[in-house]
Amino acid sequence: MTALPSALVCAGCGASPDAGDPYPFRCPHRGGDDADHVVARVLDLAGARRGAAHLGGASLADEPRPFVRYRALLHSHHRAASVGIGDDRFVALVADLDRRVESVDGRGFRSTPLHRDDVISDALGFTHRGGVWVKDETGNVAGSHKGRHLFGVLLHLVVSRLAATGSTRPDSRSLAIASCGNAALAAATLAAAAEWPLRVFVPVDADEWVVGRLRGLGATLVACERRAGVPGDPTVERLLGELQDGALAFTCQGNLNGLAIEGGETLGWELAEQLAPLDPPVGHLVVQVGGGALASSCAQALAESRTLGLLGALPRVHTVQTAAAHPLQRAFDAVRRDLPVLAGPGDADRAVAAAVRHRSDYMWPWETEPRSVATGILDDETYDWAAIVAAMLRTGGQPVVASEERLVQAHGLGRRAGYAVSPTGTAGLAGLLELRDAGAVGSDERVAVLFTGASRPSDPEPPAGQHAGVSTGEVRS
Repeated sequence: MTALPSALVCAGCGASPDAGDPYPFRCPHRGGDDADHVVARVLDLAGARRGAAHLGGASLADEPRPFVRYRALLHSHHRAASVGIGDDRFVALVADLDRRVESVDGRGFRSTPLHRDDVISDALGFTHRGGVWVKDETGNVAGSHKGRHLFGVLLHLVVSRLAATGSTRPDSRSLAIASCGNAALAAATLAAAAEWPLRVFVPVDADEWVVGRLRGLGATLVACERRAGVPGDPTVERLLGELQDGALAFTCQGNLNGLAIEGGETLGWELAEQLAPLDPPVGHLVVQVGGGALASSCAQALAESRTLGLLGALPRVHTVQTAAAHPLQRAFDAVRRDLPVLAGPGDADRAVAAAVRHRSDYMWPWETEPRSVATGILDDETYDWAAIVAAMLRTGGQPVVASEERLVQAHGLGRRAGYAVSPTGTAGLAGLLELRDAGAVGSDERVAVLFTGASRPSDPEPPAGQHAGVSTGEVRS
């Protein structure tokens, strides 16, 4: 651990980027072996506890800006302090960036609501004691949680530029991302706000509405065609080449930019504060997974919140992928096979630590091109798989594979409950439907799900009467 309240450490080999590297996004030893080289931010929790002493006292309403409220837990804040950028200046940087984001998107970053949804709870047969708590990210910047991940990266970039040059202006290196959905929209929104050039690698059949919005935000698009017989996402392959040529990874994939996980943790810390007063507590969290950054961020933030005293017992963390592609379940089953019995609290961590040294035995590209109504979680690989598998093992959760029928059903239920949410955004609810059918969640239990992406003009409309007991109502904007 460094003298800072946080350090950047590779989960695969234990190495740390050079302390003076302004872009410490990837492990310096990546590519030399089969280890899963993913840089993670590790907190000195004693130091973080002192800096975040206000959390759990002042309400979210007192400071609704997540990157101000949780700044004492951010590596960018620690980095700023180490080069003489004081707390007041850091808060001013956040406020300025937030205003610029608002000028582009019409909204800045604010805490998002969590509440028991009676319509959904009743439709799923929960009792008054149990139920479904929905955290609604559809009103966030660019319509999803993805902006949280990337704003954390942007803060680090701005702090690094200020430390090196005395200015927050971008340097000559462009930002780059592989995405055709919410991550790309968030990246383009933030890049436009920061006036930083962005290249977006998209598939040839990318959503026309998304493509138009990206171009309107000034992003440069590069269409990538999938080649027959070549596994893996062609957009990621092109992105890797771009990074090799000097571009900066402005992406939510933790293996390409470990600091993206920290920005997403603002959602998890916020969730922990919202869950803490509930009695009885929420016993399950169901999270949809594509590349894995959301689930990884939430799991890490909840674990840190418990250590910081913000949250009591951890909920069981369950993850959801589609029947069309579920590489995370494949990896979980492989780790579980190698660990038939969990005898002690450290067994899960030891098992995963062994697995990450041989990544290709646990995580590899899905063999066929996946198709699903939940387009945003069709990643060929789960890039943050190891952290998520560890969280499921520690908490007693499980990976869930949702059928297309369940995904459509969940989307219909979410829309009828009044949310302007996409099929990807309700995929966690689809997983809960599967868990309920399997008897893994009882009617008296409490469950949290995340609605993570706003609906788009190209989203399919759910069939009328898709879910019994739910009537069509107004959709929240």
